[in-house]
Amino acid sequence: MGQIIVGNLDDRLISTLQCRAERHGWTLEQELRDILERAVTPPWEQLLADLDQARASTPPGARRLAEDLVREDRDSR
Repeated sequence: MGQIIVGNLDDRLISTLQCRAERHGWTLEQELRDILERAVTPPWEQLLADLDQARASTPPGARRLAEDLVREDRDSR
């Protein structure tokens, strides 16, 4: 895993983050990981909307394994 060093942070910001981490019962480092993870993770509603869109673009009917489609194509030659 990588590391990131962020310099020139305001002391009040650091203090606020430390208090926030204490309220959650974890370290400042874990608090920062949590904040960063939530910042790059799409909201649940967006994930559901993306899944709905993928389902809508998938043709209806029985699903076939790629393995079967490849075999069928090879056999037709």
